[in-house]
Amino acid sequence: MANIKSAKKRILVTETKTARNKAIKSKVKTYVKKVETAVAKKDAAAAKEALKEAIVVINKAGSKGVYHKNTCSRKISRLTKAVNAIA
Repeated sequence: MANIKSAKKRILVTETKTARNKAIKSKVKTYVKKVETAVAKKDAAAAKEALKEAIVVINKAGSKGVYHKNTCSRKISRLTKAVNAIA
């Protein structure tokens, strides 16, 4: 356990940020899963709608620093490719 006041504060701040990042990553995974299920069912309309929502969530996660911008681009690219394959 930390003895120095600043180190104690860092522990608290890190816990807060970790919880926030975990929630954002979970949200991204949920939206990605929605796109993947729509693609698996070969439902083009639902897949396109889910893709639009997923792109917004992924970009928000990138702007908040949860994901690197290239990671966001890669995720979006793979989802778009999957949706376009069934359309």
